[in-house]
Amino acid sequence: MFLRSMTFFVVLLLFHLLFFAYPVIRICDWLGLSSVTSLGIFLPLFFSQVISRLILRKSAKKFIWIRYAADFFLGLSPFLMFSVVLFEFAIFFQQFNEGLAAKFSIALSLLIGLWGLFSAVVPRVKTIQLRTEKIENDFDFVQISDVHIGSRSRVFLERLVEKINRLDPKFLCITGDFIDATGVNRSELVSLQKLDCPIFFSIGNHERYEDLDKILERLASLGVTILRSELAHPSKDIQLIGIDDQEDVKQVDTELKKINFSQDVFTILMYHRPKGFEDAEKAGIDLMLSGHTHKGQVFPFNLVVKKVFRYVSGLHRLGGSLLYVSQGTGTWGPVMRVGSFSEITLFEVKNEPKTA
Repeated sequence: MFLRSMTFFVVLLLFHLLFFAYPVIRICDWLGLSSVTSLGIFLPLFFSQVISRLILRKSAKKFIWIRYAADFFLGLSPFLMFSVVLFEFAIFFQQFNEGLAAKFSIALSLLIGLWGLFSAVVPRVKTIQLRTEKIENDFDFVQISDVHIGSRSRVFLERLVEKINRLDPKFLCITGDFIDATGVNRSELVSLQKLDCPIFFSIGNHERYEDLDKILERLASLGVTILRSELAHPSKDIQLIGIDDQEDVKQVDTELKKINFSQDVFTILMYHRPKGFEDAEKAGIDLMLSGHTHKGQVFPFNLVVKKVFRYVSGLHRLGGSLLYVSQGTGTWGPVMRVGSFSEITLFEVKNEPKTA
């Protein structure tokens, strides 16, 4: 345990030195700022995550603007670091003025950050068309995942509800991490009652980290159907299964064996993390819905996510089964997406006549 804690601390320190300390110190130096001014800029930025996530954790709502500012800098930091490295070479070969290098580094990072902010706060609708012999009538449904209410606001959820209603789905699937904070009250979620379709929910890892029982109680009071290794039937030829998220790689296999579901109707499995697809395929699941990865959310973290998960985003096929991994509808940490976008996924499921 001690070794693991020390390893985590060292990695965290190296991250801060590389992404927070180095670019800030170089830019202050290039701008010719005094030691006092540089220190006044450096210290709040270097310790921004410590301040916002540890010191002010219990006062998160009161100082939410500090959290947003700290996370925005976190999202900017890779681009600030890369641009400073780029201009280091230009300055070394006497091709660029230091003052201009500092200003260009800041401007370039801010432009990328603003684009990332737009990509995070304005979800795009991604349409996936599927065909199956198991249904009589065509239908549409919507998946959202990783909304992260707590990190994201009531207003963001209200806009989501309006956008989903315009799609007129038969039902909505929420595949976990809908809430990521303790004490998110009913008033912040009440817009769910404005949805014009049934809502089905499976638990993600962040709900487990917070006040899970109270979260489930609030969602149920708003008409959300919570599936915990349970079945639901939106119609006679559609069945939904929801399984709680767990770190156990055999969770899908273990839980599916407990559920008696029909192989003759179109079966959708909701499981937060894209693990256990092989077990879902063996069990006869037609479509597995996941999220969790955020597709890395902000470059270059997508490179790390690809090392951890085999299925990072999009549609995948294995035998007769499909897996769809959402990039996520909200964000965690920086309200920013670069190399990914916030999505609402619309599935258009159409009848495919049986061949003779």
